[in-house]
Amino acid sequence: MTEEEALELAQEAVTHWAGCEGPRLISHRENAVFAMVLPRAERGVLRLHRRGYQSEEAIRSELWWMEALAAAGLSVPRPQRTDDGALLAQLADGRISSVLGWVAGDPLGEGGEPLAGSPDDQMRRYASAGRAIAQLHVATDRLHLPPSFTRPHWDIEGLLGPAPFWGRFWDHPSASEQEAILLQEARRFARERLSDYAAQGADQGLIHADLLRENILFDGHQAHLIDFDDCGFGFRLYDLGTALSQNLEEPALDRIATGLVEGYGTLRPLTDDDVAMLPVFVMLRTLASVGWTMPRLAPGDPRIRGYLNRAVRTAHAVLEGQRLFRVH
Repeated sequence: MTEEEALELAQEAVTHWAGCEGPRLISHRENAVFAMVLPRAERGVLRLHRRGYQSEEAIRSELWWMEALAAAGLSVPRPQRTDDGALLAQLADGRISSVLGWVAGDPLGEGGEPLAGSPDDQMRRYASAGRAIAQLHVATDRLHLPPSFTRPHWDIEGLLGPAPFWGRFWDHPSASEQEAILLQEARRFARERLSDYAAQGADQGLIHADLLRENILFDGHQAHLIDFDDCGFGFRLYDLGTALSQNLEEPALDRIATGLVEGYGTLRPLTDDDVAMLPVFVMLRTLASVGWTMPRLAPGDPRIRGYLNRAVRTAHAVLEGQRLFRVH
């Protein structure tokens, strides 16, 4: 879909929300995302959802969850209902669109770039992010999901089964034979560890599943979580592992991890076993990201090698029992 086509669809979509106007393209990745003006001159976001990724019912479930979280007082994007009270609208070509309220703030950082701030600043920001993640999990556990609620699963099968949600990372065509063998071994190792962890009563439930730097905004010292497009059911530690996965090369990684765990622990304390499992979840995110590239990036895209190198380094360290970071 070209930018011109996306803008034409966006102009059709806004007709479902009275008083909304002025869509302006700001991102064209998984979804085409537009900034727009809501009634009473408030800022908002229009999304044209990618075909074939999430079903209509799954998108409606995502929006139901965000609306319930916002009603519970969490600072997340609040869905704006259509003129007829629906959470989403279907366009003439069958595409799904939705509108969210704007969340003010600047991203925590950008993947692949050095994290800004001193080690103390980084630790404080990740402590705030950890607490926001814990608030998300606590509020979610108090909800009663409707019977029709459906989202993907980031459980053992969804991450490591024969058809993972983001793809068979171990079969990536850009991986060398040795890399493919290592990724298969990491898959086997992670399945064993997750099976044992689940058997011990690991905390599982609805998770955000994509808490990268770009999806954690800061307005002052307060962290806000955005972009719930990949949310689903899985291990709660996966949210923490994802938050750490972009920081593996950061000099202050130990302090970042400590801040995240301590912030999370203000509401949901982690056990020693949980903390010991955290590197496995960091590895799982790096593996899943390799699978993510397969249908999305063209062969030869330099980002593929970056994702593969990170997954291989992380898998080698975890399999060899090397410490990725120390939580003080």
